[in-house]
Amino acid sequence: MTAELIQVGCSLLLLFAGAEALVRGSASLALRLGLTPLLVGLTVVSFGTSAPEMLVSVQAATAGKGDLAVANVIGSNILNLGIILGLTALVCPIPINRSLIRFDAPVLVGASILAGSLIAAGLLGAPAGIALLLLLLLYTGLNVRFARRDAAAEIGGQFADGAPVCSRSAGRDGLLALAGLGALAFGARLLVAAATQLALDFGVSEAVIGLTIVALGTSLPELVTCLVAAWRGQPDIAAGNAIGSSVFNLLGILGLAALLGPVDAPNIHAFDLIVMAAFAAATLPLLWTGLRLR
Repeated sequence: MTAELIQVGCSLLLLFAGAEALVRGSASLALRLGLTPLLVGLTVVSFGTSAPEMLVSVQAATAGKGDLAVANVIGSNILNLGIILGLTALVCPIPINRSLIRFDAPVLVGASILAGSLIAAGLLGAPAGIALLLLLLLYTGLNVRFARRDAAAEIGGQFADGAPVCSRSAGRDGLLALAGLGALAFGARLLVAAATQLALDFGVSEAVIGLTIVALGTSLPELVTCLVAAWRGQPDIAAGNAIGSSVFNLLGILGLAALLGPVDAPNIHAFDLIVMAAFAAATLPLLWTGLRLR
């Protein structure tokens, strides 16, 4: 048990170090490339921190475990929009970029309704997978276009006191961000393994472990990255990561899983899909009222 406790401590340190490297590298790289931190949070950071969910859902889908593949996406989105975004707002008030209100939040709601409808109708096959992936490409392309248009107005005010200083080359910034992603993934894996063994030592069933530790473990990269980004004065990366990761889960992960093999999820109930869509819809009035999450 002592070894597992030490492993938990080391994995937590690795998670925070990885998140710090990812936030610093991404924010500095955005400045160098003339991109907004919001775009980086919505795309590079959110796609990267969703890697654990992608691995779990794709492996489950190819193994014929459609319920697990879909449940992982649903649970991750509820965590992203409820717990992760809420905890991040408690760490630091998050000024909401208007692009999130005009474009990203409505896309999230639409993607939730579309994905939920496909799941309920049992239509998660190759055609639906291709359509979802194409929609993800369209979403990403439009975000890049909007960010390029708004970059001149936003870049100047993004890096306040305490934010990373752009002192490295673009290549080194990119490597720092990639190293951060790797540390996040490895740290999450170590933590899940240690926590699972501790739970087994205390007689907790594998079913409960799967529904709690593993589900939360795949969302650890998003959680830690959002918290560190808010703490480091990068609210756009924090909010963009939570929203962008949720969109990627619905369009990218479900799309890839459906493309690799028909995803049948008979044990996913309408209630689960409604709750997921409700959390997505709740972001709209939240973002419209006051432009701050607090």
